[in-house]
Amino acid sequence: MGLTLLVMAAGMGSRFGGLKQLSPINDFNETIIDYSVFDAKRAGFTKVVFVIRKEFEDDFKNLITHKYRNHIEVDFVYQNTKDLPQGFNTNPDREKPWGTGHAIWCCRNSITDNFAVINADDFYGSESFKVIAEYLKTLNTSDLQDQSMVGYKLINTLSDNGSVSRGICTVNSDHQVTSITERTQIEKKGSTIVFTEDNKETVLSAEDIASMNMFGLTPATFEAFENDFKSFLTERGSELKSEFYLPTVINNLIARNQSGVTVLPTNAKWFGMTYKEDKTIVENNIKQLTKSGEYPEKLWND
Repeated sequence: MGLTLLVMAAGMGSRFGGLKQLSPINDFNETIIDYSVFDAKRAGFTKVVFVIRKEFEDDFKNLITHKYRNHIEVDFVYQNTKDLPQGFNTNPDREKPWGTGHAIWCCRNSITDNFAVINADDFYGSESFKVIAEYLKTLNTSDLQDQSMVGYKLINTLSDNGSVSRGICTVNSDHQVTSITERTQIEKKGSTIVFTEDNKETVLSAEDIASMNMFGLTPATFEAFENDFKSFLTERGSELKSEFYLPTVINNLIARNQSGVTVLPTNAKWFGMTYKEDKTIVENNIKQLTKSGEYPEKLWND
């Protein structure tokens, strides 16, 4: 059985300013995506599916995926507002697709193996790919009962340059996720971490488990994504900016007792390019990891 890496790369990165997924972070014009695919391949993944917008296809092929042609199978899925379940229509004034949950549903015809989901602009660390690959290899593709999520310590997922949004997880003694709550405007203030909601600050623990949208799923979940997407479209499909989120589907699976979600803990430190100022930090971190021997200077050779 193979393993597939699903890379969600359809966003333009409004806070970063431009298509941040294509921004080079080393001297060989390699990107965060390149490091993720490199880590995935050496962890045992055999295919990578990129969810992109059709208009970015040439840039992706010319700047990124041409490097992989002798190394790993590559496929593209195009997320757009026209890809909907049968019987549903798009509000003609809507410009953007419906977010991460919709991105995964769009891959229903391209993925037949167990798969891991990641964001294109997040650096997850090699340890995370190893633990999720090992777990996915133990599951049957038809299994809906046991999904997984790499859980990061919240302190390891923050940006020094502004607030971030994170899924804060409640986890029971059996290492099962019982809920994921999306918290926006999380930031460090002195020695504490807070999130702001309705102009009220609430303190979070540095040890809280944060989801970085790195989930291990089986193809059996596509039906759940479709059913929840239909419910979402019925209720909010006519709105111009409503979004259908991946963690919402995970929460629903848990609430309906259809699936457990096992937390795979990691001490890896996340970094990514949420803001323009983050780019220098990412570049410096990559240099340190290269110097330590974690990565070669150039990841991909023909």
